Amino acid sequence: MEDIYKYKSKNWDLSSRRVQNTQAIANIILNNIDIGSNDKILDLGAGTGLLSFFLSQKPKEIVALDSSASMLNELQSKIDQFECNISVVKSSLEDYICKNCFEGIISSMTIHHIKDISALFSKLYAMLKENGFIAIADLDSEDGTFHDDNQGVHHFGFDFNMLKDIAESAGFKNVKYKKVHTIQKSQGDFDVFVLFAQK
Repeated sequence: MEDIYKYKSKNWDLSSRRVQNTQAIANIILNNIDIGSNDKILDLGAGTGLLSFFLSQKPKEIVALDSSASMLNELQSKIDQFECNISVVKSSLEDYICKNCFEGIISSMTIHHIKDISALFSKLYAMLKENGFIAIADLDSEDGTFHDDNQGVHHFGFDFNMLKDIAESAGFKNVKYKKVHTIQKSQGDFDVFVLFAQK
């Protein structure tokens, strides 16, 4: 599979807009989830590890999962800055097998790159331990102009009620939606949400 981030990864963390958005996502997760000091957390689509970094003071371990080698190389280069153990795994979600492994799964701006959202939520449910949580951040529905290049983009944001139905069909309960941040770009303003749910 082609690494579409090969030429973007080096400068990924230099975007103040991206860092501010990820910090806002991390803050709302910390304000809504009690992450335990013995917890093992999966960061789905971890990229360069921005979200993991902002949350690393809480869990025992974060598994950083991403299919992009170049993004994970950037994460690896700063791994000593994290406050918890970080395991770096290069894999697609489809190929990653781990049932009842995690107390929580976090993700930032990743699921619009995943084609089958119903299969995604079913997989996340299976990967969690009983009473485990998900905290999934992504874009509200948008008109397709958020990305300069829509290569690898399968969804122009999401309608929360649709996601809620999919999550509940997968078995999740206590599904909640919180608006986190608005990303301001020259082509418009784009709202970001976090979906919280529990197994």
